[in-house]
Amino acid sequence: MTIKADYGPELMMKDLKRLVRKHPFVSTGSIGKSALGKPIPYLRIGAGPFRWHFNGACHANEWITTLLLMRFAEDYAHACSRRHPFWGKSAKDLFSRCSLWIVPMVNPDGVELVQRGMTAKHPYHKELQEWNRGSNRFHRWKANARGVDLNDQFPAHWEEERKRRGIHGPGPRDYSGEKPLSEPEAAALAQFTEQTDFQAVIALHTQGEEIYWNYRDCEPSESRAWADRLALAAGYRAVYLEGSDAGYKDWFISRFRRPGFTVEVGWGRNPLPLADFDYIYDDVARLLAEALDCAPV
Repeated sequence: MTIKADYGPELMMKDLKRLVRKHPFVSTGSIGKSALGKPIPYLRIGAGPFRWHFNGACHANEWITTLLLMRFAEDYAHACSRRHPFWGKSAKDLFSRCSLWIVPMVNPDGVELVQRGMTAKHPYHKELQEWNRGSNRFHRWKANARGVDLNDQFPAHWEEERKRRGIHGPGPRDYSGEKPLSEPEAAALAQFTEQTDFQAVIALHTQGEEIYWNYRDCEPSESRAWADRLALAAGYRAVYLEGSDAGYKDWFISRFRRPGFTVEVGWGRNPLPLADFDYIYDDVARLLAEALDCAPV
């Protein structure tokens, strides 16, 4: 796997192709396209009846979550292929119990903007300069290419979140858009979730080393116990969160009444430095492997 400071959509696509060539039991496809027409790929590992979903890089400057998911997928596929233990668990057993769909980069346009900035040829060049207060530095940009925060886009008390944020136009963060699922990335993820009928989901974000597992008392009874297991595996804290709406896991929990989690990985200021990758990955891989093991036998 390529670990570089500018791990963006192109490197991810190359690594996905290489992973599928090396491990034929790994499949890949696309859930849709971004605002600028980039594919939003997924990969699938496993043949079990329990349908898990992990996603990352919903927020542009949290792109290290893509790299974490890609490394996890590579290590898991290798363990399945060699029938090796996987973070203290049987990879063969997890493979037979779970079907795992990973969307490693929900927001490819935003990630590219954070990493490369923009040129005068960018379709939103004029608007982005205005939305970014005239700055050409986008390292703090969380939104997509149209200045919408994708994790404030989901129809779970969206109006309340928009009012709470108090942001009325596009910008680097916290603008909820003109309506729920107005952005193609959020709409594609919601449609993919509906079509695949996931039984549990994890959205990786940064930072704080916390796990949010509840939403307005809609979560099922097992959610707290699962969150405690994930927290113990990673050394994170399971947190009961209030006063937040319109996120992906909020919508998933309220829509399906199934376990959904937001995991805030690492510690520091976004974007987290690649120098911290190895120790973050050690925690996150243990957490994600534990999540797979939560699936009923």
